[in-house]
Amino acid sequence: MLLEAPVYKELLGAVEIYEVQKVIKLDSETRDIGSFTVINVPREDIYKTLEEMAIVVPMKDEKLQLLDGVLKAIPHQCPIIVVSNSKREGPNLFKQEIDLIKHFYNLTHSRMIVVHQKDPGLGKAFEETGYTAILDENGTVRDGKGEGMITGILLAKALGAKYVGFVDADNYIPGAVNEYVKDYAAGFLMSESEYTMVRLSWRHKPKVTTRGLYFRKWGRVSEITNRYMNSLFGVATNFETSIIATGNAGEHAMTLKLAEIMPFSTGYSIEPYELVYLFETFGEWGSDRHSEVYDQGIEIFQIETLNPHLHEDKGQEHVKQMILSSLGTIFHSKLATETIRKNILEELRIHGLLKEGEEPPRPLVMPPIEDVDVKKWMEVLEEESDTLLKFEV
Repeated sequence: MLLEAPVYKELLGAVEIYEVQKVIKLDSETRDIGSFTVINVPREDIYKTLEEMAIVVPMKDEKLQLLDGVLKAIPHQCPIIVVSNSKREGPNLFKQEIDLIKHFYNLTHSRMIVVHQKDPGLGKAFEETGYTAILDENGTVRDGKGEGMITGILLAKALGAKYVGFVDADNYIPGAVNEYVKDYAAGFLMSESEYTMVRLSWRHKPKVTTRGLYFRKWGRVSEITNRYMNSLFGVATNFETSIIATGNAGEHAMTLKLAEIMPFSTGYSIEPYELVYLFETFGEWGSDRHSEVYDQGIEIFQIETLNPHLHEDKGQEHVKQMILSSLGTIFHSKLATETIRKNILEELRIHGLLKEGEEPPRPLVMPPIEDVDVKKWMEVLEEESDTLLKFEV
């Protein structure tokens, strides 16, 4: 793969965030390209990295045709982890997903793990390992993408994966999914730290109009979130910036070492909270808890895909909740100034999301999983679960 070289980056304490790198050629062989502005990541290195990367697909009530395309597009080298929160009655969409996954496995023999987010056995596994922040009042895992991601990370750790990537199940373009996973691998291969995150910036987000497809550069939520995330980063460094382009990057990946020490928020705030947490926690020197992180630094790569991103339209209410949650995360950050908070309140009122005197909700945050005994967690899950399925070659 040929990409623009990661030339420019900005620093905040131990956090290094690179400007967006564009994909120039998806597949390449030549190692020596004789250019300082282009970096070549050899194909064989990418496929070797894919063998160490688990791909988590958190989903809820998605169209089966879209799930089918996503599964078929994930490179065969990657174990696939599906964490479903789909309906199990009236109709039983989860059963339909399982039927599809079984058929997919029979055709491909891809390595896969599937579990339902509301499985009582999954809740018991979290309870017996002391990670109760993820549970609701009934002792089952709460609804939410973040909860599904944490489940997926623990399953990836149980598999012995070195990297974990996330792919949404509502993508209409299977070829884009295939690229996303390879972009993750390219990002890790450019990194020099064991604490690395790769976040994708879509080249375009097509919208259907009366004149045909219109290829928008930014989604509505991303445009707003990125603006305020850059403001937050700017006040922390005292230098205005526009470097952040992936505030709402649902498609992203990280090393397991980084995933283990990351708290995750629930709901739509999860992707912006990842950045806010890193800025707050490692944006200044002095913590003794994770000295190895300060020794190596945290690298954040932002890669602009070659493929456009066309996903399911969830409606205006979905967009509004994403804006509210994303800006609420920035609003409640300890790095936010009064000016930033004032501007966020005005923004939310303009969109009709807040009334005078109201504040956006503070994100609900779950602690890191680093202290979870994953061996015991997996043993309880395998013994108590009624939905866990493991497909192995």
